[in-house]
Amino acid sequence: MTDDSRFEQDMKKETGRPDSIKESALQPAGARRRGRRRWILLILPVVAAVVGIWLWRHYSVRESTDDAQIDGHINPVASRVGGTVMAVHVDDNQNVEAGTLLVEIDPRDYEVALERARAELAAAEASARAAHTAVPVTTITTSGQVNIAQASLQSAEARVTVAASDVESARARLGPLQARLRETEALLTKAVQDLARMKELIAKDRISRQQYDAAVAAADAARAARDGAGAAVAEAEKGVAAAGARLAQARTGVDEARAALEATRSAPEQVSMSRSNAASAEARVLQVRAALDRAQLDLDYTKVKAPVSGIVSMKKVETGQVVQKEQPLMAIVPLDNIWVTANFKESQLMNMRVGQQAVISVDAYGGRKYRGHVQSIAAATGARFSLLPPENATGNFVKVVQRIPVKILLDQGQDPDHILRPGMSTVPTVFTR
Repeated sequence: MTDDSRFEQDMKKETGRPDSIKESALQPAGARRRGRRRWILLILPVVAAVVGIWLWRHYSVRESTDDAQIDGHINPVASRVGGTVMAVHVDDNQNVEAGTLLVEIDPRDYEVALERARAELAAAEASARAAHTAVPVTTITTSGQVNIAQASLQSAEARVTVAASDVESARARLGPLQARLRETEALLTKAVQDLARMKELIAKDRISRQQYDAAVAAADAARAARDGAGAAVAEAEKGVAAAGARLAQARTGVDEARAALEATRSAPEQVSMSRSNAASAEARVLQVRAALDRAQLDLDYTKVKAPVSGIVSMKKVETGQVVQKEQPLMAIVPLDNIWVTANFKESQLMNMRVGQQAVISVDAYGGRKYRGHVQSIAAATGARFSLLPPENATGNFVKVVQRIPVKILLDQGQDPDHILRPGMSTVPTVFTR
């Protein structure tokens, strides 16, 4: 028996396997290696397909860009008034709270201006009180003047009525006296004529001396009666003239009273003018009070305080420096309100929406990652907000993929130590699904 026969018998004894299996075990090692390679070649495409599908699903829902940086507010601090800096209480990179005193400016000029404004306010308030007091005084005075003028007019008109009545009475008395005068003149004429005839008769001794004396006496009596009637008429004419003079005087008084009444008709205008003066004085008070408030504000502005909490940066002021109004002094950067501005390509925004989650990798800390979410997407591309935006209608058009800023907010508690700084480079990745 050969050695191969003995080996096969020994194998059958030891294993008890069928001959077919024993024969396969006896196959050369190269054949086994070829079988493994066939299996590997069959499995590799499947594994590659699975890995490819996984990578596609992984990166198809993520949009990333390295054109991004940390952003934040930079609050400038400027002088609201001009003057000499007396003290600077902070230094660069110092953390300050809102309301912290930063800079003091010499307040003496503004204290003087405040005192002057207070004095002007006191004077204006006194003038306003006097103007308000003059309103009722003017009202009462003008009302009294109107009443007096009206009473004077009524009294003058009454005197005219009385004087006119006196004129009528005087004229009424003059008429009978004039008639009496004419009567006595007629009687005197008759008596004189009778006496003349008696003289002729007495000269011819045709009448007695007694008759002649009676004619003389009658002529004398008629003459006396005529003289008395003339005197009465003259006295009555004087009475009429006096009554006419009183009437003319009374009418003059009426004219004067009417003129005085017309003068008092400006009383409402005088009252209105007085009220206008009071309103003007009150407006002056408001104006001076505003100037006082302005002076108080200027004095308060000599103490420059921090508008927000943050880190002092870009300090440009020193003690003894003369600063002008609105001159920048420093800036404060609040680190508790920062975000990421990522400039994504326009082709990356198809599935990007507000509220989607994001992961931000910060270069300054070895790619340390922070969580965040999309807060908003800009309304236009960055090129549109540039100083010289492109004009595609000029004929020099070259298509360039535009970038649109996307604002990503850090989630609450992601930067408790405030180690992130505006301007740091980041690589944000937004999960679009």
